[in-house]
Amino acid sequence: MWKHVIITGGSSGIGKEIAKLLAGVGSNIAIIARNAQKLEAARVEIAANVINPKQKIITTPINVANRLEVENGIHQAIKEIGVPDLLITAAGISYPGYFQKLPIEIFEETMAINYFGSLYCVRAVLPMMEQQKKGQIVMISSGAGLIGIYGYTPYCPSKFAIRGLAESLRGELKLSGISVSVVYPPDTDTPQLEEENKTKPLETKNITATSGVWNARDIAVKILRGVRKKSFVITPGLEMTLLDKFHSLLAPIIQWYMDLIVLKTIKKGLSATRKSEVSNH
Repeated sequence: MWKHVIITGGSSGIGKEIAKLLAGVGSNIAIIARNAQKLEAARVEIAANVINPKQKIITTPINVANRLEVENGIHQAIKEIGVPDLLITAAGISYPGYFQKLPIEIFEETMAINYFGSLYCVRAVLPMMEQQKKGQIVMISSGAGLIGIYGYTPYCPSKFAIRGLAESLRGELKLSGISVSVVYPPDTDTPQLEEENKTKPLETKNITATSGVWNARDIAVKILRGVRKKSFVITPGLEMTLLDKFHSLLAPIIQWYMDLIVLKTIKKGLSATRKSEVSNH
């Protein structure tokens, strides 16, 4: 169905799992990420799923936050595998923490990679997709792109921005024969989640613990199912589906519930501190 595919964030997590599934249906794939060694390891893993020896699985080591690198890298990938029928922007970072304790550079880098990294890639492939009057653009947002979450002040705005870009582009590109999809995955067992947990405030951990953690391959399957249907919104799981459809109505209840968890966490922490102080005396 998709002859040529470009995937950012393709060296790990959801992006890599999508690439493996697409390799299994005959796609030529270019995976993009910053780390050349991780990309090569992922390429070998993805290539193990090809069904045709003529399929191309190539790597493009670039930083999606750098516009010139993106433009040059994507043009080079197109020379090697052809104009993409499908672009998936899955590259992203998350660095949770308390707002005033996080350095401003974290906010800038998160927006640069998560939002501008998607924007640059879309702009790089769009002229060629418009020439062939077909193509699909899939941007990975997050459940955190539907509602603000305690401890995610750098991350949520970047994912909200992706949502806004996708919603704005949908109508603009529809008449050009190009479909747009935005994905709101729940917490997924990926290297990114592992990194998040290193800096995630306890309050945030307790909030996110109320939802389960998905397997990356299961998320990839759900995403491709939605892409095949050309669904604009792709929401793996009932929780994300309800959040997407009713987030404006549910927001006050969810915010109340999150505030309650935060208060309980703080009170528990204060109680533990006091007990420690008493025992030390």
